[in-house]
Amino acid sequence: MYESIERYGPLKVWALTVVTLVAAVALAATAFYQPVYVDIIWQYFWGPVVADAHGWNCVAWAGGEQLPCGEAGVDAGPTASPGYTFVSYAGYIPTLILSVVGVVFLVDRLEIERYRAGFYGLFPFMLFGGALRVVEDSNVAAYRATGELPIQLPWSGIIISPLIYFTVFFMALLAVVVSVWLERNDYVSGYEYPLGAIGTTLLVGTVGYLGYLSATTDYVQFYPLLLLTIVGGATVATAITWSLIDRFAPGVNRGTKFIGAVVIWAHSIDGVANVVGLDWATAFGHDRNLIPKHPINAAVVDLTDSILPESIVAVTGDAWPFLLVKLAAAVFVVWIFDDTIFEESPRYAILLLITVVAVGLGPGTRDMLRATFGI
Repeated sequence: MYESIERYGPLKVWALTVVTLVAAVALAATAFYQPVYVDIIWQYFWGPVVADAHGWNCVAWAGGEQLPCGEAGVDAGPTASPGYTFVSYAGYIPTLILSVVGVVFLVDRLEIERYRAGFYGLFPFMLFGGALRVVEDSNVAAYRATGELPIQLPWSGIIISPLIYFTVFFMALLAVVVSVWLERNDYVSGYEYPLGAIGTTLLVGTVGYLGYLSATTDYVQFYPLLLLTIVGGATVATAITWSLIDRFAPGVNRGTKFIGAVVIWAHSIDGVANVVGLDWATAFGHDRNLIPKHPINAAVVDLTDSILPESIVAVTGDAWPFLLVKLAAAVFVVWIFDDTIFEESPRYAILLLITVVAVGLGPGTRDMLRATFGI
């Protein structure tokens, strides 16, 4: 392996690896349709997407018809449910690693140097990813209300987790390439400006589509006060946390600078959206509070219920500790990224911080917009 890398170069070895893996999977799925495609690829990778797209708890292969398990009968073949399994993790994790390696090669190839500018340019894409996921939530709501999917499979599949991560990833990647080209050809003074503009356009268009649905359908509503409360609450929580850091531990944010505030705000959005959506949605006009969509949220709620008396939970709700957990985690991350990391490897520091923000802001934006549009 090392000899191949030295002989051909790491980029060619990476590209050959990707092409070989894709070709091998395609050939195996074609030659061994039942054991490879149906029993592995469909059951553990595409089947969960089909179930999620329809809002089903379980989908059966059923000779390729892909029916809800309750309608498919006992001899319908493999079944799948929304979510992840050890088998799917075994496929997604190596894919993610190969993608990250490809990004590193691309950054080298483009000779990008102003990494902090790139962080801010990519920020709208982090919001866009969560908003795009809510489009799929609205698709499921439409199916439940009308029996039809406005966005049909396989197109709706690419905006369902985990495929949506790759969708947004490649859209952002294309935007980076275009933006750097515009800068290199003196069309703009900095690549971050068109990059941010592309991401903002995608975000506005996506939220605009949700707004259109709220105005023209019965299965999507609009609760503007709830949106303002979440954004305002997250901003206040960030301001208080940032002020406490500045006053009592200024060394914590010395490395990240203002990016640290963005990290905290991103995770505050996730925390406040869960507190408001899970405990107080009815106060804003919803007919019921939302339910947790992620295992960690559900675990925090269950733990709070098991520790605090019902009389206290009835007043405070049971989701508020999640905000504290998110704030603590964000501050810990900011503290880890000190001056040394940025001096030794600013590129990798920024790439990791982009990932950290996306992990908070993606689910947070989804939860916030789910509550805002009543989906």
